[in-house]
This record gives sequence, C-alpha cells and structure tokens, in this order.
Amino acid sequence: MSFDLTFECLLDSRCDVAESPVFDERRNCLFFVDIGRSALHRVDLSGAGHVEWTIEGGACSTGLARSGRLVLAQRDRVVLFDPDAGAVTREIAAIEPDIADTRLNDGKVGPDGAFWVGTMHDVPDRRPVASLYRVSPEGAVERVVCSNGLAWSGDGSLLFHSDSRGAWIDRWQFDPATGALSGRRRLASLDEASGRPDGAATDAEAHYWSAGVSAGIVNRFSPEGRLVGTHRFPVPAPTMPCFAGPDLKTLLVTSLRPAGIGKENRSGGIFVARSPVAGVAVHRFDDRWI
Repeated sequence: MSFDLTFECLLDSRCDVAESPVFDERRNCLFFVDIGRSALHRVDLSGAGHVEWTIEGGACSTGLARSGRLVLAQRDRVVLFDPDAGAVTREIAAIEPDIADTRLNDGKVGPDGAFWVGTMHDVPDRRPVASLYRVSPEGAVERVVCSNGLAWSGDGSLLFHSDSRGAWIDRWQFDPATGALSGRRRLASLDEASGRPDGAATDAEAHYWSAGVSAGIVNRFSPEGRLVGTHRFPVPAPTMPCFAGPDLKTLLVTSLRPAGIGKENRSGGIFVARSPVAGVAVHRFDDRWI
C-alpha cells in the first residue's frame, strides 16, 4: 500500500527531547517523556488537557501497566508512576547504576508483560555500547542485546529493533509467552541521509515505522525490510511514532529540538497525521500483584 501523510502540530510543547509516546485507550490520552527536562507529559488527543510532571531521577521512556499506572524508565532504574496521584509509587529494578556514562533510553512493554528497555552511551562522543534489558514485573533483570526502536508485530511473534549509532534495523522471532528471542535477521542499513533510525512502531500489516531522526522523515518498512514509504516530517528531527485513537489510525510522532534552532520552529512538539492503515495496540506491564 502506497500513500501520503499530512502532519499537523498537535501540541507545541517544544520539548528538548520528546520521546516514548504511548496511547492509553482507557484515558483516551497520550503519555510521553521529555528526556532533556526529566519530565513526563500527558495530553488529550485533541491537544487539550496538557499536564507535565517533573520527575526526580529522570524520565527516559514509559509504558502502560495493567493497574492503570505507568512503568517508567529513569536514568538507571525502572519504577511505577501513578498519573492520578502524580507520583512514583514503587521501584521495580535498578539497571547499570554503577556505570556513570550510560542511561536508560527507549523502552516498551512486550507481549510477555515485561518491560523491555535499552541503555545508551550518554556522552557527546557516543560509542555503540548500549544493551537491551528485559525487566519482569517481579524485578528480575535480564540483559539481551543492543537496542533502540523497539516494536512488536500484532501477533507478538516478531520483535523489531534498531541501533541508531550502527544505523541498522534487525528483526527477531519472539516468543510472547516467555520473551525468548531467536533467528536474528538484518532488515535494513541506513545512513544520515536515508534516516538514522530512532524510535519506531508497527502497524496491522506488520510494517515497521521508523523515525529517521537525522533526515526529517518517517520511514515505513515491510516485514522483510523493503522500504515502502518515506514521509516528510514538518520539523528536522522526529524521534518516535505511535498509533492512537479508537481505530488506531491516528499517527502521533514526537520530535526533539536541535541546538541553535529558532524560537519560531515547532521542533520538540508532537505532530499528528491520519494513517490509512491501523497500528498495533500496545501491551501493558503485568503489575497486578505489585
């Protein structure tokens, strides 16, 4: 399917680094983080009802939990946050707390009910030293692979992930019951011009939508790695797409604000477009007994 997208600004938040958008169908709202300002945000799909919480310890990515809370990746730990109370209520696990130059980055809840979160080298001269961790609701932490751009197919059998520094996208076979990975396959290799891969989402056709943060585009890849669509973005650096709304055809994309950009530019805002294909519903962290 070939189509064009028209993006409009949903929220002119002008975050430093807006990331990790996740649609909460129960509240009919979007949650996202501003990594640069250690903030968690909530906004209605109309653009109204904007709420911002500054979180001590950082806010790097987030996901939904079964209880209605959020699972939140901070700089070196994973916690539960209650948006109704506006507070962190429980620490789940610490990750690389003794490594000063890394932090948690992209994270999502998998079909197995665990929180999958990657680290990144958090210095100006970054090196590809990041890892992907699986955090169970019981707080068990398992190091898996290097990662960014996490997204699962609708049936949970495929895990896609990328490395922004290596500029590649890989696909794994995924066991939704256990979280086990197998059959790693390289889908695409990209560069600055073609869109270094950042955050991502999948649609109902098992296509992978990748924010080309270096090129001001959103790329859509088939499950086999064929580039089937490149969509121009209104600002220079999109960071992560997600699907929202009752039909999951509202495409929301976060962005970051590059250094030195003019005040009139809406970089760091949230942008919206209608997609002819629906996205995959996100999973919830299995915190029922916590």
